[in-house]
Amino acid sequence: MRTDGINCDNETFYAFRKAGAEPKLVHVNQLRSGQENLADYQLLVLSGGFSYGDDVHSGKILAVELTSFLKESIQEFINKGKPVLGICNGFQVLVRTGLLPDLKLGQINTTLINNNSGRFECRWVDTRVEKSNCIFTKGMAGSIVSMQSAHGEGKFYTDPEQLKRLEDSSQVVFRYADSQGLPTMNYPENPNGSLNSIAGICDRTGLVLGLMPHPERFVEIHQHPNWRRGGFESPHGLPIFINAVKYCQEM
Repeated sequence: MRTDGINCDNETFYAFRKAGAEPKLVHVNQLRSGQENLADYQLLVLSGGFSYGDDVHSGKILAVELTSFLKESIQEFINKGKPVLGICNGFQVLVRTGLLPDLKLGQINTTLINNNSGRFECRWVDTRVEKSNCIFTKGMAGSIVSMQSAHGEGKFYTDPEQLKRLEDSSQVVFRYADSQGLPTMNYPENPNGSLNSIAGICDRTGLVLGLMPHPERFVEIHQHPNWRRGGFESPHGLPIFINAVKYCQEM
């Protein structure tokens, strides 16, 4: 889905096409006008960028737009077991709609706030894939995924009770990791200071995933800055998209 300020839609489109999907770029106004119908699609993606210039808060205006004008169609989409992926700004939108972590549109229980560094962070980070029922990371638990992070408001934050619920229900999907592959709060491996090193979460069903790093920026080996000497056998971001496509095909 596209709107003003989104700037990672073409890369995400390419990633899904490489994974075997037939993606289509759809502007939010096309959905609002009825020119396009969300029910005609099998997967919804909110890609990265700066929707509406990140005015008020990152992702806030798009989140309000979705909950105000597309709430029923999104709820129906979710109820039919169709996946939703939010990357970076898309993750920010998902938590501000309430789709994450509990599929409760209009109820915000978590947020993404300013990085501890006080500035925009653009760097490659390692993330550890945790065991969960997330359909996007099927078969990836325990692996280390290298991705680029690029955000100013990426610090995952919530109250202690909600954080415990997320951990107890295995909704944490990605954590920032150090050189040993262990979760870290140290900067710059954890570029924003996220609680419990959280880089991405899903809902309890595993169908809705939001993450701050950009998997669509590593679907070709040569996209990594150290691809000549990094020893990468395959691009780390691609399996996320392949898993999504396989799920939709099976569904």
